Amino acid sequence: MDYKEIEVLTIIEENGRISIPTLAKMVDSTEEEVAGIIRHLEETKVILSYSAVIDWSKVNDNENVTAMIDVKVTPQRGVGFDEVAERIYRFPEVKALYLMSGAYDLQVVIEGKTMSEIARFVSSKLSTLDSVISTTTHFQLKKYKHDGVIFEDGEDEDKRIVVTP
Repeated sequence: MDYKEIEVLTIIEENGRISIPTLAKMVDSTEEEVAGIIRHLEETKVILSYSAVIDWSKVNDNENVTAMIDVKVTPQRGVGFDEVAERIYRFPEVKALYLMSGAYDLQVVIEGKTMSEIARFVSSKLSTLDSVISTTTHFQLKKYKHDGVIFEDGEDEDKRIVVTP
């Protein structure tokens, strides 16, 4: 991957809605070249999707419960953790799944309407898988920062330094 492609990736990771003309100026290229780079990165699955970071706590009746579930599993001969990970990430409740180092093997991030809904997922779907040895569930209480975006309570404060005589 060349420098220009990495530069384009860095910029659109920060702002996926940036226009091609603006992006072309930022990387000192033509619009056609930048459009070709993006098309190539999408086709080769380097760019997987574009998304927005939304503060759902500010949307009435749309706030979900998010849980991080640490899972200890028995790896399968010949495929390691991949087979059990695939079975877990196919559940629609699963928003993210990571192979981890440490006491637990996988971390599953899920969303539900209530804590009870998450508990039902863990007890009836996740813990019943043959390879799952144990789980530990952590509920997200407040989001301060996500994907580099800070979630602020309250109004925008004037952050200028006060100058007094």
